[in-house]
Amino acid sequence: MTNYASIATAGIYTPDHLLAGNADLLVSIKVTIAAGNNLTRGSVLGKITTGGKYNLSTTAATDGSEQPTAVLAENCNAASYDMEAIAYIRGDFNAAGLTLGEGHTAASLRDSVRGLGIAIL
Repeated sequence: MTNYASIATAGIYTPDHLLAGNADLLVSIKVTIAAGNNLTRGSVLGKITTGGKYNLSTTAATDGSEQPTAVLAENCNAASYDMEAIAYIRGDFNAAGLTLGEGHTAASLRDSVRGLGIAIL
């Protein structure tokens, strides 16, 4: 029998209700969050066309990040400089657990991210 208490190395898990549905469908990648962003887990990200960094997706953006492509998996303070972080590029997410940029709503995003394998429930 595995002693899970001896495996844990840091922190305490606190459910935040970001994930919904089947957790086996989650796919994550390492991304670079562009300087000037202080984002929390669940932030909906868009990829900047030039350079490939990520910002909080807003509808007013004109650099490619207006199109949501990922959900931030961990808090990331990139206020002063670019930072690497983990983001989900596929999975089922609870709308109430997402942080949406200006102009986006859960309802407006559902259809646009479905083709990417991101479901907002």
